[in-house]
Amino acid sequence: MEHKNHNFFEKFSNWAVKFTGSPSAFLGAMAIVIVWAITGPFFDYSEVWQLVINTGTTIITFLMVFLIQKAQNKDSKAIQIKLNEIIAAHEKASNRIVDIEDLTEEELDQLHHYYERLAELAKKDSDIHTSHSIDAAQRNQDYKYEFFKRKHEEWLQKKQQ
Repeated sequence: MEHKNHNFFEKFSNWAVKFTGSPSAFLGAMAIVIVWAITGPFFDYSEVWQLVINTGTTIITFLMVFLIQKAQNKDSKAIQIKLNEIIAAHEKASNRIVDIEDLTEEELDQLHHYYERLAELAKKDSDIHTSHSIDAAQRNQDYKYEFFKRKHEEWLQKKQQ
């Protein structure tokens, strides 16, 4: 029975999210507001008249929060799966970042710092098309540093002779 309820909710929420994001839904909501505004003089802009629109919009907003969150969760999960597939399929990509959405905020901050370092290293790289993991980029930078340090020392020795 729960599977049928879950399936019904899935279908209903997909339909509701699509419908509420449509021009028809916007025009319908606008029509309700216009009709409500036009009826104001007939009800002497009473508290009950104001309460009708306030209560209606509050209830709709309350329910929409859950539908929007469900749609956002589903979209986020689909995007994460697609990104994980790209990472897994690309031979130079680091598999360490698959499923990082389950990490804590502090762990994500550490990874963010890690990739900031990668960006700094990439800026120093002469080939802008080269893709590296942070480890490979660090090795390349260390190699370049040692290479140019050695060349600089050789140049200094030649200059002293």
